[in-house]
Amino acid sequence: MISQELMEARRYEAEAESRIAKEARPAFHLTPRAGWMNDPNGFCYYKGQYHLFYQYYPYASRWDSMHWGHAVSDDLLHWTYLPAAMAPDRPYDKDGVFSGSAVEMEDGRLLLMYTGVRMGDPSARPLTQVQTQCVAVGDGIDFEKYASNPVIDENAVPAGGSTEDFRDPKLIRMADGRLGCIVADRPADGSGQLLLYTSPDGFSWTYKGVLASNRCRFGRMWECPDFFPLDGKQVLLVSPQDMLPSGLEYQGGNGTLCLIGSYDEAACAFREERDQAVDYGIDFYAPQTVLTPDGRRVMIGWMQNWDACAIREPEAPWAGQMSLPRELSLRDGRLYQWPIRELDALRKDKAAYRDVAVGRERLYLDGISGRTVDLEIRVRPKDPEKSYSKFVIRFAEEGETCTSVRFRPQESTLKIDRKYAGSRRAILHERRCLVENAARELTMRIILDRYSCEIFIDGGRKVMTAALYTDLSAEKISFRADGDAVMDITKYSL
Repeated sequence: MISQELMEARRYEAEAESRIAKEARPAFHLTPRAGWMNDPNGFCYYKGQYHLFYQYYPYASRWDSMHWGHAVSDDLLHWTYLPAAMAPDRPYDKDGVFSGSAVEMEDGRLLLMYTGVRMGDPSARPLTQVQTQCVAVGDGIDFEKYASNPVIDENAVPAGGSTEDFRDPKLIRMADGRLGCIVADRPADGSGQLLLYTSPDGFSWTYKGVLASNRCRFGRMWECPDFFPLDGKQVLLVSPQDMLPSGLEYQGGNGTLCLIGSYDEAACAFREERDQAVDYGIDFYAPQTVLTPDGRRVMIGWMQNWDACAIREPEAPWAGQMSLPRELSLRDGRLYQWPIRELDALRKDKAAYRDVAVGRERLYLDGISGRTVDLEIRVRPKDPEKSYSKFVIRFAEEGETCTSVRFRPQESTLKIDRKYAGSRRAILHERRCLVENAARELTMRIILDRYSCEIFIDGGRKVMTAALYTDLSAEKISFRADGDAVMDITKYSL
């Protein structure tokens, strides 16, 4: 039975969506049906379509009492909204239906697992909340919350763990067919750990142990885990809060972390071998992955950052968007990312230039402009014996309004800068990353989609992502260099 709270949310979002023009959204990135969006939830392939749920507050473009929004797609680029899947409407989740995941059950129904939030004693100081893991089952549109929720309550948290920071269950299939559930938790040291539970049916759960521990190395509380095999290794994704910088590998604030290693299922232990950042830009958090029917591991993340949410006007009809879905692979011990191949089918109006000289004067090229474009760029010194000192691309440009990407070959650093992109206040606007082995040649693929840019560097070895809300009339793209550079560029409209 659909609750009054969910019916009201569904009525409101349908009416609010009708007031948002199609042109006021990205062309191929998912935004909330109305209001606010953050973490992707329940990313799965079910009954012939991709389903993506998301943290959602339909009534305003700000974070508030969390619901689950819902959309489906055939190609991960064009999305159809379905009615909101869940609302906070039970005593155990009355203060929020937080992040979680989904899996198809043996009987063909879709199982959603999420964190239910309820506030503690309102007279207590400091005010606390209790987080527990709950499930709902449905047909892919309507879902019924389990009568015996929560299925993993505060009593199932191991000694020293937190019942206030105990969230974001990720469902996985174990080798023996059982379901596994990885839950993020805060241990006594104040950092993060991932707890593993198993179940024969999705309703009865047993605690197995600590899958992985932060031990105060990567930020504090870990959020939104994902765990999957990839190219002979096991990959663990988490989003740490309050990261401290580590050179240019990890930026300060809320970031994303990839751990690569192996998994000992008998011991219920992940053994990490290498670590790296997932995204080196400004806006990327809480990613989830799906295994496509043809065997690709595809990741999508929230294309925003808790440190930069003020970029969007509070009166805006929507706030928050998902990243471009990215195909994942492991090469040279690293996680590589590349735009899903379905994007290639959207390419049109090709414009290509070879051996273009770039110098101190700002350069504009016929046919190279727009806000929904796919750019392939290769830059190298004009004189192999004498490198340029800086190369700059400006896009979403009109006058001094722009977002820029700057490469300094002597430092091997690439910087994205959106402080002149029309933001309403000074927030997080710059990030840099180290580009290894690019002193002689830099290659990038830049995807622009009205309100975002995603930069894939060196074949996807590193990625930089940023949201930008520059007026859509700013369409120019320009190039310049300190010193003499040569550029090849191919541009497609999308």
